[in-house]
Amino acid sequence: MNRRLARLTLALAVTCLLGACGFQLRGTGDQGAALPAAWRSMYLVTGNPNAEFSQAVRQVFATDGVVWTDKATAGYSLVLGPERFSQSNLSLNAEARVSQLELTMQAKFAVVDASGNEVMPEATASVQVQMENDPRNAMGKGDEIRIHKSEMRTELARQILRRIGFFANSHD
Repeated sequence: MNRRLARLTLALAVTCLLGACGFQLRGTGDQGAALPAAWRSMYLVTGNPNAEFSQAVRQVFATDGVVWTDKATAGYSLVLGPERFSQSNLSLNAEARVSQLELTMQAKFAVVDASGNEVMPEATASVQVQMENDPRNAMGKGDEIRIHKSEMRTELARQILRRIGFFANSHD
């Protein structure tokens, strides 16, 4: 019984300490500046509406309350460029093989109003991730890069949402 009470007390103490230091799970809590009500009706202008990046943007914005509509009824249009992905070597091991990689994903975006006037000038959002590389596990490396790319798309969409939110709230 005393062990159970001690474990419960320890779990409660750890939870309180994590909460007190500001720890929160990724994707929870305040996501940044929420879009004002006037900005919540949007149309997505993209070269490839079915691309994974376009879908990630739609999902992240919809989670924040954006309603994607047609161009005629939208208050604003998000002009989204294609994602650009690059991979570079950061370090080599003793056998002169790549031991660490840096993955970078970028996209340009701008916002125009219903009249077609550019409200938020074109900007570039960028996300970088570093990963360890095991040269003996090429298949695992490919899978890990795919997972990172998916997470990077979502983070890139969140970054675009935050930047538009800060812009919209400061120019209201």
